[in-house]
Amino acid sequence: MIILILYGFFLFLFILGLLWIFIPALYGLPSRPTHPDRIRKALKSANLQPNEILYDLGAGDGRVLLIAAKEFGANAIGVEVGPVQCALIWLRIAASGLRDKVQLRWGNYLKTDLSQADVVFIYATSREVQRLAPYLEKQMKRGSRLVSISADFPEWEPSVFDEPDLFFVYNMPPKYGSLTTYLLKSAKE
Repeated sequence: MIILILYGFFLFLFILGLLWIFIPALYGLPSRPTHPDRIRKALKSANLQPNEILYDLGAGDGRVLLIAAKEFGANAIGVEVGPVQCALIWLRIAASGLRDKVQLRWGNYLKTDLSQADVVFIYATSREVQRLAPYLEKQMKRGSRLVSISADFPEWEPSVFDEPDLFFVYNMPPKYGSLTTYLLKSAKE
């Protein structure tokens, strides 16, 4: 009987692990946590203000949402497709006492209305940002900011580039150019 219980438990953990990795991977990339200090620095560079609305596309374990709400006073909305990630985020929101500042939406972020977002946070691959660029340009309002971790939008010039932590901040609507044009302008200053 104990062997059956152990077998069932390990089978459950295996299935949970598969759901954690494969569901998000079908939509882009699997969850990959970002270090909290990197998140803080990126949100500070994006000038996130109290009561602004932040969307985290592909919210993972919810750490961006909790940091934005707790430390910056933002209203944070996470969009996540992975059911296991959503369950974890929901538990973290409930435990943090930030239910009035943090929301979670289960679904594909490419079907999310971002028109109210002041800041959008994304951790994407180079291939994925090319697919996202027209969607974000169409959805995001004038004056909003986009924080991209690890991947730049090759046809947009960032307003901030942090080389050590590899993140980019873009003002919307995007200024056409590239990281190269940004670096050339920065070298002249």
